[in-house]
Amino acid sequence: MKKTNIAHAMASDLLFREDAYLKECSATVTAITDTGGIVLDRTVFYATSGGQPGDSGVLTTRSGDAVLISTAAYCDADKSEIAHIAADAGSTRLTVGDPVHALIDWEQRYRYMRMHTALHLLSAVLPYPVTGGSVGANEGRLDFDIPEAGLDKDEISERIKRMIASDSPVCARWITDAELVANPGLIKTMSVKPPMGTGRVRLVEILGIDLQPCGGTHVRTTREIGTVRATQVEKKGKINRRVRVAFA
Repeated sequence: MKKTNIAHAMASDLLFREDAYLKECSATVTAITDTGGIVLDRTVFYATSGGQPGDSGVLTTRSGDAVLISTAAYCDADKSEIAHIAADAGSTRLTVGDPVHALIDWEQRYRYMRMHTALHLLSAVLPYPVTGGSVGANEGRLDFDIPEAGLDKDEISERIKRMIASDSPVCARWITDAELVANPGLIKTMSVKPPMGTGRVRLVEILGIDLQPCGGTHVRTTREIGTVRATQVEKKGKINRRVRVAFA
């Protein structure tokens, strides 16, 4: 496989940031990283970030060969380039300029979208600093700095249930770095800071419920999340609590 320095590639068009429901797109290979990652001029593949795993799927070449993609990862600090990681890097013969058709594993992605949105609801139910989190296809969790214990799983589940039933719209918009600096209260996560330096930051809003910087993929309304319940509250430190939620 030809190796191409990623620094020479143009910034990719990250289609999932504007439309998380896009499942496929045509694209052109712009670079091959030193580790064999495939960089495209545009992509629907979400890259591992903010606790949400990267997408898996397939790239189909002009000749009809299928390159199975196990995950996707950012390969620059600005999060403007994504490397598509082949399940078997040695089996691909792609080079710069090759056209491909990119298709994600939609069933898995949609579950990530539903769970990621559910975790935003959890952060609204428990308005405490978030110190960590993870998005899974069946389960997710957030870690909170909470002064006192005594969290009730059933109460948390009931409040999330009501938020989901509200069918509140979920939308994204962009603000400038300066606007975020002027509104530090928007940042809930202590462990993952929103990327700054490109001039703008993406906000995700659940109307009337939550507003925070986030680069993840989300459903259009809370009702799409489905049934979610709090399954466990773990003590991880003197004031740290880990709350797990799962699809029922």
